[in-house]
Amino acid sequence: MSQWSQVQQLEIKFLEQVDQFYDDNFPMEIRHLLAQWIESQDWEAASNNEAMAMILLQNLLIQVDEQLDRVSQEKNLLLIHNLKRIRKLLQGKYHGNPMHIAVIISNCLREERRILAAASMPVQGPLEKSLQNSVVSERQRNVEHKVSAIKNSAQMTDQDVKYLEDLQEEFDFRYKTIQSLEQSDKNSVLIKQEMLALQAMLNTLDYKRKEVLSKIGRVIHEIDMLMSNMLTEELLDWKRRQQIACIGGPLHGGLDQLQNCFTLLAESLFQVRRQLEKLDELLTRLTYDGDPIPVQRPQLLEKVNFLLYNLFRNSFVVERQPCMPTHPQRPMVLKTLIQFTVKLRLLIKLPELNYQIRVKATIDKNVSTVSNRRFILCGTHMKAMNMDESANGSLSVEFRHLQPKEMKSSAGSKGNEGPHMVTEELHSISFETQVCLYGLTINLETSSLPVVMISNVSQLPNAWASIIWYNLSTNDPQNLSFFNNPPAAPLSQLLEVLSWQFSSYVGRGLNSEQLNMLAEKLTGQQVSYNDYQLSWAKFCKEHLPGKSFTFWVWLEAILDLIKKHILPLWIDGYVMGFVSKEKERILLKDKTPGTFLLRFSESNLGGITFTWVDQLENGDVTFHSVEPYNKGRLSALPFADILRDYKVIMADNVPENPLKYLYPDIPKDKAFGKHYSCQPNEVSKPSDGGGKGYVPSVFIPVSKILNDSTDPHSPSDLLPMSPSVYAVLREHLSPTVIETAV
Repeated sequence: MSQWSQVQQLEIKFLEQVDQFYDDNFPMEIRHLLAQWIESQDWEAASNNEAMAMILLQNLLIQVDEQLDRVSQEKNLLLIHNLKRIRKLLQGKYHGNPMHIAVIISNCLREERRILAAASMPVQGPLEKSLQNSVVSERQRNVEHKVSAIKNSAQMTDQDVKYLEDLQEEFDFRYKTIQSLEQSDKNSVLIKQEMLALQAMLNTLDYKRKEVLSKIGRVIHEIDMLMSNMLTEELLDWKRRQQIACIGGPLHGGLDQLQNCFTLLAESLFQVRRQLEKLDELLTRLTYDGDPIPVQRPQLLEKVNFLLYNLFRNSFVVERQPCMPTHPQRPMVLKTLIQFTVKLRLLIKLPELNYQIRVKATIDKNVSTVSNRRFILCGTHMKAMNMDESANGSLSVEFRHLQPKEMKSSAGSKGNEGPHMVTEELHSISFETQVCLYGLTINLETSSLPVVMISNVSQLPNAWASIIWYNLSTNDPQNLSFFNNPPAAPLSQLLEVLSWQFSSYVGRGLNSEQLNMLAEKLTGQQVSYNDYQLSWAKFCKEHLPGKSFTFWVWLEAILDLIKKHILPLWIDGYVMGFVSKEKERILLKDKTPGTFLLRFSESNLGGITFTWVDQLENGDVTFHSVEPYNKGRLSALPFADILRDYKVIMADNVPENPLKYLYPDIPKDKAFGKHYSCQPNEVSKPSDGGGKGYVPSVFIPVSKILNDSTDPHSPSDLLPMSPSVYAVLREHLSPTVIETAV
């Protein structure tokens, strides 16, 4: 079943979540019509490879054209209209930046997998609950409402300033008219009445000046309060959501909404600034004793400039954290001399700034001596922000050709570092620029989340563990000494993050039973993990009891095994995986003989085994487990074919396949049939003479079990079957069974 088909079967509350991330950037109509094709493409790799992204975009447009041809024949006018509009939209938006649509589609597919995983979980995890807090949503709505109200107030004040300007021009004209009269005329009754009228007008001017200044002061105060409280919280929440998304959590939306708020506030502040400039202009033409403008205007202008400085400084954010194109699901782990990408955005989107802001990237700019290792950035480390490269027109810049290079250390300390020291060192990539606008010059700086520098890909698993632990444990964006004394993490949250590793990396998260097994493995006991705090050492540094590897190395090897060798079986939910030997026997003991389950090896890295239940002649139950299959053996023969063809040779040398039902009671071929590399009737029989003078051979997994022992035995290696073994098979098995076996 395709991922999209699974999504369509979700409950309405989950479908509403899916609906939220499909829009004109990637319309749901295209997702629906091209479901299987979309899921068969590697959008993650394309999101960091421009050439690959361009090819995928072109192929996507070809697929849309084919759909157009189909619906044209069906004369579906509405669908024809929508597809034409969508094709034009896709080509217009992404022709100049194909990587952007790859990022969007990759994120959508990943978010679908996360929602599917969440739907299979009995309860929502604590981290995800906190990110979807209704209080947060209410605050978002309040921020947008207040920003809109502030914008309206600033515009209304504009009208007041215009009225004040008109009133002053009239006063100025009438006053100058009187001043131009002869002295004898100034003593007339009419002139005296005019002077009284001018005095009344001056009083009105004074009142209006005070009123305008008061309104400007209120607008400034409202902006100040909004920036200090709700908007700051919104920005911090977005940064926290970004942290969580980087380690596999829910996608972090809301940046476009923040950009809208920041932009409207900046426009309002610049509008207020122009109003204050206009008041200064009016002041030069007319002032008087008690005039409020020279007293209040400097203070208000200083406050406006201060708010603009802060608004711009907070608006400079890292939209997409540093990531190597070769490892798109392991952001913030960078390898020396390998390119990485990073994207920044200025949330204040003003046309005057397009191509006017040049951003410079540096590494470890403000770091003291947290690490003995020093790096420089090679490649294009200065670029201009613009509105043309982003599909949504945001003011952004993406660095695509940066490479970290390690500087040689004269102290030679690098060689003395332990295996964990490198992957626990945190570094910072900083960005700086300068904004010059309307007489203001504002220096801006921001930094990426801490990154880990590796020099060998073998360091990647432990480096990724450091990234997970940091971003799970703290919302401090720049605590580079974090691992000097890493805090413990709540086990409940850690398990949730571990499930995300599976949902984001291999398409299916972990259920509560699987998480319970991981909890027992981490703690060595059955615990109520809601209140349990796990140490960093237990997670990543200390070896598991009786093993030569850590918990994290064991888990990472399983992720790699799933991704490369058993992904379809895992996505279908047929791999129980995380179940102890004791628990599997409890599950199997009352089942029909031949019932089996698949679990990951606890003693071998990256191994998967199967255990089946059998019944002896005296009625006793016995269990058999094969030696775990690792990536080397699975590269020679697909795991589904192993399950289909597996044979056991008992003491009387009668080979048979003991695997009948996948736990709890699913017929084996029903579960795995679609994953067999070929159907039995497609396998040609070995010819008597062989081909080109060779004796024909096949690969078949075989184990030998003695009747007088119930201990599990290891399967033989997957060696070519000899003619003598083949003769035994022909003697005891029918041709149909032999075809199935080979």
